[in-house]
Amino acid sequence: MYQILAAAAEITGETTESSFWDVLKNIGLNFVQDTGLTIVRTIAFLVLGLVVIKIVQAITRSASLKSSKLDNSAASFIISVVTVVLYVSLIIVLITSLGFSTAGIIAGFSAVALAIALALKDSLGSLANGVIIIFTKPFKKGDYIQINDYDGLVQDIRLFNTKILTYSNEEIIIPNSEILSTKMINYSAMPLRRVVIDVPIPYECDTAKTKKIILDCISSYKYTVRTPLPSVVLKEYADSSLIFSARAWTLNENYWDTLYDLYDAIFNALKEKGISIPFNRLDVQLLPDGKCALPDNVPMSKRARKNGDSQHKGDKKQ
Repeated sequence: MYQILAAAAEITGETTESSFWDVLKNIGLNFVQDTGLTIVRTIAFLVLGLVVIKIVQAITRSASLKSSKLDNSAASFIISVVTVVLYVSLIIVLITSLGFSTAGIIAGFSAVALAIALALKDSLGSLANGVIIIFTKPFKKGDYIQINDYDGLVQDIRLFNTKILTYSNEEIIIPNSEILSTKMINYSAMPLRRVVIDVPIPYECDTAKTKKIILDCISSYKYTVRTPLPSVVLKEYADSSLIFSARAWTLNENYWDTLYDLYDAIFNALKEKGISIPFNRLDVQLLPDGKCALPDNVPMSKRARKNGDSQHKGDKKQ
């Protein structure tokens, strides 16, 4: 190297020592002006970009969490999206600062993204449904919902799935794509919920008196609201009883207590007034010849089968 520099110096008429230092000086200047400046500029962009990302994250988090129109799930999603966009933008800026062309990188990234999208189309479908759930809010955390055969309290709404907790303390994770493609019931959507209890009453009872007993019972219960008013109606003529429907409104959080307490209270109130809850029964009379006589209201198929069984038993005795 030194001989080459010396030869170059002889050609230009300069001394070897001075030419050597001049070449080193030119190399240093070129490095500082080109490569060194590029590295320093890139490092500066990196530091500045990280500071900007932290500031934007803090502002986004503060604005999202304080907004009354967004719940925690929507706020977390917005923060995540903003963070990803900022980091991708920073990477593109750094690559451009180093002097590389971003066209090839973007094309390669697009091809990889397309392959991933095709391989994970079901997961991406759940992701899209998760975004829809977060922003359309068919339910929120803490709601009591039913999806297909599963019902429970919403514990967490994620981008790919939703977690609910049943009253048996069972954790159920349902894909978001399944939630939006099937029937869903949100029992917590409204502040009030109606409790309906069907009460069987014997036919011989006075209907007006029975209605008053049941209505007084549900009206005096502590969790029954006054608007809308509770009501009792004769719903159905059943085979062995009249079916009265007791209807009372209560707050969502008191629904289960109201339901089970009113079952107990109505039973005790009717019992105190001498009204018993009827149950299905069958009267059978034995005839002198050993056959069974069933009441007239028993269907002929049962009557014939019962008489056939009695005759068969009589044949065995003979």
